Amino acid sequence: MSAMPKSSAEPVSLREVEQFLYREASLLDHQRLEEWLRLYTHDATYWVPLERDQKDPWNTSSIIFDDRTLLDIRVRQYRDARAHARLPVARTVHQVSNVMIEQDAGKEVLVGSTQVLIEYRKERQRVFGALVEHRLRRTEDGFRIASKRVDIVNSEAELDGIAFLF
Repeated sequence: MSAMPKSSAEPVSLREVEQFLYREASLLDHQRLEEWLRLYTHDATYWVPLERDQKDPWNTSSIIFDDRTLLDIRVRQYRDARAHARLPVARTVHQVSNVMIEQDAGKEVLVGSTQVLIEYRKERQRVFGALVEHRLRRTEDGFRIASKRVDIVNSEAELDGIAFLF
């Protein structure tokens, strides 16, 4: 159950935001992708830039730039038994920290955080570090993710295929 955000007249608490981000990470680590997808708004974007300090996803290639429809397709592909490139399924641990409310604009809250992601797959463990930015929208059902940007620290290095979600 997601935290119920306060009305747009009341400032959001850091604790509410942290609990939401921890819940998102837990859903990913437990492969509850359909529940994770429901955290996103109908007009959401999910962006993993390719370059450091990349300004936008349109003038330079990105590792991932999905709208809500493409994100839905991505989740279905993860579940498809014919998706051999994703087998075996990666086991992950997302460690979210340094959560900061950057801006509280009433209906939406801009949140910065850091993330360490540990992936275990094909008898190999990899570690990724990232700076993450969430734009959270207040709704009647709690926070929803309007956009998520994940700046992987080594995004310009050889990543050898990413078979998980940040």
